[in-house]
Amino acid sequence: MALRVAIAGLGTVGAGVLKLLHQQAELLEERCGRRVMVAAVSARDRSRDRGVDLRGVRWYADATALAADPEIDIVVELIGGADGVARTLTEAALAAGKHVVTANKALLAVHGAALARLAEGKRAVLAYEAAVAGGIPIVKALREGLAANRVARVYGILNGTCNYILTTMREGRREFAEVLAEAQKLGYAELDPATDVDGIDAAHKLAILAALAYGSEVDFAGVHTEGIRHISALDIDYAGELGFRIKLIGHARMTEHGLEQRVTPVMVPLDSPIAHTEGVFNAVVVEGDFVGTALFQGRGAGAGPTASAVVADIIDIARGRQPVTFSVPADRLRAIPAAPMARHRGAYYIRLMVVDRPGVIADVTACLRDEQVSLESMLQRGRAPGESVPVVLTTHDTEEAAMRRALERIERLNSVIEPPRMIRIEA
Repeated sequence: MALRVAIAGLGTVGAGVLKLLHQQAELLEERCGRRVMVAAVSARDRSRDRGVDLRGVRWYADATALAADPEIDIVVELIGGADGVARTLTEAALAAGKHVVTANKALLAVHGAALARLAEGKRAVLAYEAAVAGGIPIVKALREGLAANRVARVYGILNGTCNYILTTMREGRREFAEVLAEAQKLGYAELDPATDVDGIDAAHKLAILAALAYGSEVDFAGVHTEGIRHISALDIDYAGELGFRIKLIGHARMTEHGLEQRVTPVMVPLDSPIAHTEGVFNAVVVEGDFVGTALFQGRGAGAGPTASAVVADIIDIARGRQPVTFSVPADRLRAIPAAPMARHRGAYYIRLMVVDRPGVIADVTACLRDEQVSLESMLQRGRAPGESVPVVLTTHDTEEAAMRRALERIERLNSVIEPPRMIRIEA
């Protein structure tokens, strides 16, 4: 008997799923043991050519109606957004006992625990490999392949747009605004880029990875999130001189203060594998107590990679696999307190713009000393008496609260002419 699929949303990814199901029909039937067919779809524009013949496929103007169609086995939700139609459809489909496959990281980041409880209570599958890192099978890796490990930390490059911008800034020694405008023209960045460049997209994905890694409820609100708007070509140059590259990194780890989840620009050492993940590519690193360090790398977005992940979930369902939604059954997901960012410990890069005159460095180092922040190195290029010059400092490991107090004191110095720039350094 054929497996009957309904697809809600026929944008770039939805059209990619249609194309894959059509072109790989024989391969999929061989691997599933039965035919996978698209029985119904929902999209705004019925006249648009998706590259696949959809005659004979039922069309629904209201996507939520797919949940009530008795001839549908799996609903594929590719609409997007944490609420609205995407949420209504997903909840209705699961409540009806239908399996749901989604690429919607915002929906899972905000409502993941509740949806997991609904799915498992109805013995339905909520599958979402495509929601995190596109074609990289990181969800399955954490939930299944690495299930025997306690995860020390999971981190990585989770947004291809930001990685493309930072790569292009470094290679061309160009500023953020110029590269962003170019990325928008090329289609790598949206006209409203805030979700990407302000770190929100990566934070959605990190919240999901943390739930998988630690058996916790998805806690998007607990993710400390910063974007890349403030990164300058000057910072990127200094990073290279110091032996680092700047990347937007999502990082989750368990600490004595709770679960630390953060998405921030960081300096990663040049000998780190993810330092060389460039352009639109994503990379995720998992550190387990038995497996050691595992690196997963590939395209994090696009029609082909994302469709590949969506259809992989369909294949699993066709084979009769019913894994728990996260790494433990939904009724055992823990509400783990979020570790305050003020308690984070690490090293820091600080760039100051100061008036070049005697005593400036002594004043700056006194502010650091008074907060017990220890310097590791200092860079100053050239001299310009009476004019502004950049001064770069790196610190030994310190608590973030102390670092921020020191920066507040430094900013009040008369010789400091703009707010200090701080970037965390990854070990």
